[in-house]
Amino acid sequence: MLVDSHCHLDFPDFAGELDAIVGRAKDAGVGRMVTISTRVKKQGDLLAIAERFPDVYCSVGTHPHNAHEELDISTADLVAAARHPKVVAIGEAGLDYHYDYSPRDAQEQGFRNHIAAARETGLPLVIHSREADDDMARILEEEMGKGAFPAVLHCYTGGRDLALKAVSLGLYIGFTGILTFKKSQALRDLAAELPADRILVETDSPYLAPGKFRGKRNEPAYVVEVAKVLAETRGVSLDEISRQTSANFFRLFSRVKA
Repeated sequence: MLVDSHCHLDFPDFAGELDAIVGRAKDAGVGRMVTISTRVKKQGDLLAIAERFPDVYCSVGTHPHNAHEELDISTADLVAAARHPKVVAIGEAGLDYHYDYSPRDAQEQGFRNHIAAARETGLPLVIHSREADDDMARILEEEMGKGAFPAVLHCYTGGRDLALKAVSLGLYIGFTGILTFKKSQALRDLAAELPADRILVETDSPYLAPGKFRGKRNEPAYVVEVAKVLAETRGVSLDEISRQTSANFFRLFSRVKA
């Protein structure tokens, strides 16, 4: 069995197709999916999807692009929303210095609020980090000093130093279709180096379709292609990668039923 630890099933392009999309994922051997929150104020849409499909779960949180729009969402608000049994993670939250859609101080404030919620609930924090390696490493180290919390750096595209720092702090690293791109050799080298018990596969669908489907809309069934490249990169079988990444998933997303 494989899992898709990060997808966006509430994307408008998926409307009316959810049964088919979830069906194709199950046919491909994908056993669990986590659809990720980008705005707490739209949490109802995610819960409706998670409640509709037994093998789909969701998170609650505010993407850094939207951090300035939801600074009124407190840690207590996140904790309260996370009581729903289909909510299995906090986030995604973090830092995005590529687009800077939100002021950086707003991104950091929101990120720290989400970290506090992950620490209080024990649910994993799904972290978005783009072109912000130094500040991300600084915040992670500072916040771990206040008390440990579970987390994954999702859709990893950062440098080796941040990845190794994150792993040393007990975090996981998630790989998407970017791992399959021809230009991503440095990322594959990193994926080969990381400890086997700290890696996850994901789609980030409908974005970042693997190379085999480049130019098409991504969907959870395609996580198998990410797993194939990760297996080849690490010199193991697809069965072994499926077993390892699934075990990692259930260890991190501990509220999800195995």
